[in-house]
Amino acid sequence: MLLHVVHETAYDYAPMVRTAQHMAHLKPLALPTQEVLGHRLAVDPAPVQRTESLDVFGNTRTFFSLEYAHDSLRVVADSLVSTSAAEEPASSLPWEEGVERLRYHRNTRYDPAAEFAFASPYTPRDAAFVAYAQPSFAKGRPLLEAARDLMARIHADFEYETTATDVNTPALEALALRKGVCQDLAHVMLGCLRSLGLSARYVSGYLLTEPPPGRPRLVGCDASHAWVSVYLPGAESGGQWVDLDPTNDRSPGEDYVTLAIGRDYADVSPMRGVIHGGAHHTLRVAVTVTPAENGGMIAAPRSEP
Repeated sequence: MLLHVVHETAYDYAPMVRTAQHMAHLKPLALPTQEVLGHRLAVDPAPVQRTESLDVFGNTRTFFSLEYAHDSLRVVADSLVSTSAAEEPASSLPWEEGVERLRYHRNTRYDPAAEFAFASPYTPRDAAFVAYAQPSFAKGRPLLEAARDLMARIHADFEYETTATDVNTPALEALALRKGVCQDLAHVMLGCLRSLGLSARYVSGYLLTEPPPGRPRLVGCDASHAWVSVYLPGAESGGQWVDLDPTNDRSPGEDYVTLAIGRDYADVSPMRGVIHGGAHHTLRVAVTVTPAENGGMIAAPRSEP
């Protein structure tokens, strides 16, 4: 599937910002199931300094600085991506065996995926997560089957409520509330899996949403999305990551675009930075995901590195 993604972030400041430094994770990942055919990141006003690099997780990140006064900032990421569905795993080990393979053992091969079994800023390992997860993880149950059951339970038990939480809400608070948005549901699932000793990572991206029958697709009506990737250790060596979306109770397919992966939201927030001045600001975010047949790359304002 060819998908065209436009992600616009706009800030208005009062009083003016004197200087600013920002980091953006807005370029989709290159994956076996995803090819980035085109990408452009436009920044207005033009930054004085701009660099692109890979972070420790392999995500593309763009740093830029504005070293003069400005009362607004507009960042537009325009991407054209070819996606395909991932292959369904044939089987998975019992979850307890998966936990054992991720533990450190002397004179055994180190699995880098084990790094995602530890706590992270938004997702601690906690007994409350274990208690919630346990009904899904019966003794000897295949890991993927158990993880999918956990995904379905989170989808059923949690109310999708945009005003219940914010970007800084810890996963334990979302678990207690039984409310939140995709970020919260992903963090809760991560907390459950990691608290059991399993490896799981946070995935940020986009989902192609269809308007109601007979209604036109509205520009900017979509939003960033988040889901979970759980690791299935192999019987002998290696393993496989499998994506699961607790917000929609499904496995992501070709209608999903992966933007970045990390331990939690803190690693892959689309935009973050430090500003000097601008005590008050308003933020507007608009995301549009459309089949590429509806148009190619947009004519975004140019900003050279």
